[in-house]
Amino acid sequence: MKKFFGEFKKFITRGNVVDMAVGVIIGGAFTAIVTALTNQILMPIINFVLFRITGGKGFENIYTFLQTTYQVGEDGKILVDANGQKIIDLTKSIYIDWGAFITAIINFLLIAIVLFCIVKLINNVHDNAEKQKGKFAPLTKEDVKAFRREGKTSDEILKIAADKKAADEEAARKAAEEAAANAPKTEQELLGEIVELLKEKK
Repeated sequence: MKKFFGEFKKFITRGNVVDMAVGVIIGGAFTAIVTALTNQILMPIINFVLFRITGGKGFENIYTFLQTTYQVGEDGKILVDANGQKIIDLTKSIYIDWGAFITAIINFLLIAIVLFCIVKLINNVHDNAEKQKGKFAPLTKEDVKAFRREGKTSDEILKIAADKKAADEEAARKAAEEAAANAPKTEQELLGEIVELLKEKK
């Protein structure tokens, strides 16, 4: 039993299991936000527009009846509404509910659009953050904070960063030239020098 519980503890404390659990919890909360935005804000607006367009019918009552059954009163007669229309018993009729299908499509498209917009917004924020990281290169975060405390503006810090970058590139170029000058000569270079010396002696 001790070994079993030890393995179980090791399993549930793995990094990927914990990350997955956090992802599921955050995903559930995120889904609730998207659903609330869609159902409580966007769908009422769309339903209002459809209500105006269809004259108050909307998509709720769009049916294609395959078999119609009417409501019957206690006296055995078919019931009628205030307009004299026979009242259909939807629980006993066979019909295609186009309204529910169209509403589901609209709901799906709305959720997809909202999700796309939220993900796009998050990606834009992330991209801006990544750009800001390299904005003051080659200065470090500590350097930038120090300049901020000194009261320097972003333009001044950018100029300092550009000057430091130019100085670093110049130092790297000089170091490369010195390394090339101090590098051991190749066989071809040595042979060339020997040939030149022989020519001079002649």
